[in-house]
Amino acid sequence: MQDYGFLSIVPPLLTIAVALYSKNVLVALIVGIASGSLIIVGFNPFDMMLNAIEEQVLAEFTNGTQSQVIITMMVIGGFVKLLEVSGGAKAFAKKMLSIVSTPVRAQMLAWLSGLGIFFTDSGNSLIIGPLYRSVFDEFKLCREKLAYILDTTSSPISILIPFIGWGAYIMSLIEKSYSEVGLTENEFSVLIKVIPYQFYAFLALLTVPIVIYTGKDYGPMKRIQSDYMEAIKFRNAGLDDSQNTKDADTPVGMFLYPLGVMVILVGGLISWHATHGGITGAHIRSTLILSYLTASLTCMEMMRRYQGKTYTEMMGIFITGAESLVYVSIILVLAWSLSSVTSDLHTADYLASLIGESVSPGYFPMIVFALGALISLSTGSSYGTFAILMAIAVPVGFDLGASMYLTIAAVLSGGLFGDHCSPISDTTVLASVGAGCNHLNHVTTQGAYAGLTGLVTLFAYWMAGIYESPYVLLIAIVVLFAAMTAAMRLFGTEAIPQDNAAP
Repeated sequence: MQDYGFLSIVPPLLTIAVALYSKNVLVALIVGIASGSLIIVGFNPFDMMLNAIEEQVLAEFTNGTQSQVIITMMVIGGFVKLLEVSGGAKAFAKKMLSIVSTPVRAQMLAWLSGLGIFFTDSGNSLIIGPLYRSVFDEFKLCREKLAYILDTTSSPISILIPFIGWGAYIMSLIEKSYSEVGLTENEFSVLIKVIPYQFYAFLALLTVPIVIYTGKDYGPMKRIQSDYMEAIKFRNAGLDDSQNTKDADTPVGMFLYPLGVMVILVGGLISWHATHGGITGAHIRSTLILSYLTASLTCMEMMRRYQGKTYTEMMGIFITGAESLVYVSIILVLAWSLSSVTSDLHTADYLASLIGESVSPGYFPMIVFALGALISLSTGSSYGTFAILMAIAVPVGFDLGASMYLTIAAVLSGGLFGDHCSPISDTTVLASVGAGCNHLNHVTTQGAYAGLTGLVTLFAYWMAGIYESPYVLLIAIVVLFAAMTAAMRLFGTEAIPQDNAAP
């Protein structure tokens, strides 16, 4: 295995730098892939082009799992477009205004819905996002806030559930790592004992209601929300009253019936798979495709019956919705390709090798968390981070005499935090897709909130390294609440001024 050393971290660092400078994630990803391929082939420009296209981009695009994700996104995009054109999404949002009544309740409902879809991290955003887009629009909440809520409830809730795919994967890593150092404790028992120390997952989930109830935003989210309010004022100045009348005439059933079909099929198919061999990623994706296609046909039939549209017209609408996700699909393929490049460069191995063996056991979990975050941020993969770092951190921690439960939890929290902040993470991209917002805007707005949560998590692992106790989580929650409210008080402004709030 060739050792690229420091060069292995150049492509992800360059990608992030170019993205922040150019504000164009496509350009940044292309630069990252090209630079990585150039390093892999020994700085030969011609071979670099071949490697980038053949070994990275085309290989990822034709990967079965990646293709399934893209098809799933396209189908959901078509369904969402049908709901928009039919007026069903608008009617649902109007109905929700009378039920939910406040922006705080709307955001809390989105958060609670995200907690309920715990069986899939990627499906979470794709299922919940389209339901709340129009609701957030009506309450004058920017889509980036919805993306933040989606992203912060997808992976963090999934990693805490031991009986889904995440749990099975983590247990397999624990079992392998424990066998290598001669530990015989049952991996399920270990995972259960690790859960109270998964500080980032708990703190991330709790950050959302704290942000919501402060009623304020700071950092990039404050700017995006302010720009959104200005855009609404400009749009409302030229609003066509006849369009308002048309929207008001659309029954809410135009949204609820297709949605009901989708929910019933998702629940039924997932339950069937769970009792017939278990739930896999392919099962989740096929379930979403079948459910959303059937829901789309239901919506088409209602539009034909009540609005007189032809199936040719409606198929055109569906395809237009699918086409709207081509740009995001390109981003996703390039993000996967960059992840492939970092894998070929052994970026994670290099970063993991930075762990020393002369570290105090009390500081070891904190260091593992920071390193896990760096690996995951650079590679865009929490799963890959878990695999690389678990195999290294557990043996080193065992030799140092560090707590195994804290070490494993730090690996999981670090991987989750880095993935949450990474612009090349597939779950981050899918949150942007689900909310229907600019991807780079989502990354920057979320980063300000996730970064503060990550700092509190770092403090929690420092404390837990000294006083190993699950009660450290309670102290961390108090610190998080104080830090977040202080940040809002010092740097935040009211998210939605009362005179601009939806009625």
